[in-house]
Amino acid sequence: MQHLGLLLLMFSTLLYSSVSQGSVTLIIIPNRAQFFEYESVSLRCEVQGNSAGWKLKRYTLTGRLSDCGTDWGKQQVSSCVMSVMSFDSGVYWWESWSGKHSNAVNITVHNGPVIMESPALPVTEGLSVTLNCRYQGTPSNHTVDFYKDGSLIRTETKGEMTIPAVSQSDQGLYSCRHPELGRSPESRMTVTDLSPPASLIISPNRSQFFQYESVSLSCDVQGNSSGWGLKRFTVTGRLSDCGTDWGKHQRSACIITVMSFDSGVYWCESWSGKHSNAVNMNVHDGPVILESPALPVTEGLSVTLNCRYQGTPSNHTVDFYKDGSLIRTETKGEMTIPAVSQSDQGLFSCRHPELGRSPESRMTVTDTNQLSMFFPDPAFTPTPAIPEMSMSLSRLLCSLLVVSPYLLVTTVLMLKCYRYRSRAKRDSPSAT
Repeated sequence: MQHLGLLLLMFSTLLYSSVSQGSVTLIIIPNRAQFFEYESVSLRCEVQGNSAGWKLKRYTLTGRLSDCGTDWGKQQVSSCVMSVMSFDSGVYWWESWSGKHSNAVNITVHNGPVIMESPALPVTEGLSVTLNCRYQGTPSNHTVDFYKDGSLIRTETKGEMTIPAVSQSDQGLYSCRHPELGRSPESRMTVTDLSPPASLIISPNRSQFFQYESVSLSCDVQGNSSGWGLKRFTVTGRLSDCGTDWGKHQRSACIITVMSFDSGVYWCESWSGKHSNAVNMNVHDGPVILESPALPVTEGLSVTLNCRYQGTPSNHTVDFYKDGSLIRTETKGEMTIPAVSQSDQGLFSCRHPELGRSPESRMTVTDTNQLSMFFPDPAFTPTPAIPEMSMSLSRLLCSLLVVSPYLLVTTVLMLKCYRYRSRAKRDSPSAT
């Protein structure tokens, strides 16, 4: 179950790996993803407003989460300077005391003779980018092979390769190989798309559904909507398009009569690989669900959470929970937050005294002063049996370091949340 949750997390968070992170930015100097041992690296925090309360965090290949200044790095006002070693390889990001965070950067420190100098930060579409194959020693030959996603794309005699105007098609995993010294590690180059993204609209706007309910998913695209389709990655581990063996196309929407095996992550994607926001759908075969917004809620708006159940219970008193803790008891089965704020963001569920508890769903609040990074629901625990995954958790985390650092940051946050919830459940009396 945990492995599948990570895979669902990978798919939904991958859609946001090149999205602007708002008013907080991690700047790495020099701007590259790979380093030799003993090189100096500066990681700076650029915040609009007061930078107090922000810390540089990292999650390394050794599986350790820690802050700059503990046993690594030197804190200097709003930056952290370090002389890197191979065990410093990992994902780095700035985080505030309130849990807000910057973009993430993946650093690979290599103890071999060859690295590739490629941008660690996303590159804006249309700009020129030079990838440089750098090596220790003085080889007699400077001819270098460059690879993208494992395939040879170019051979250069001066050890560097220039892309005059990068586009979305240039995004991928790059490495280089020197005929005498060997091959560098791979690093992902991310390209920021200048065109406005599409939006996935779900109707009704909620995360949880009973079986046999009808759900409409549509792609709101600015400009020409041709070439866009709805995709999903389900709890059964299958990636597919609307209209294959699920869903029915009606104009620009996909209509589904949902079953528990339809639980998963849904998003719009174009033929060129552009994509929308993602929505997590949980189809429950139990008697209780929580009706909460699937799409982010703007700060300051009123939100009503409704505990919905099948059958006709004699009692309509309901307990509401946030992040595993009881926050309110309501006699009419619904709870209203008059003006949502960042502190209201979290995992919500409800419990009926006769019918039991609903699954959890994450409510995301969009900060009016900062673009909110979307996090899929880490508590996504759908009902159907999950096939055993062959990839180990540690191997998957290491893969995330290479594929997309944003995936790993979110995975770390998910694991922290999972441990917190586990402790909360152990410490509180069981609810039935």
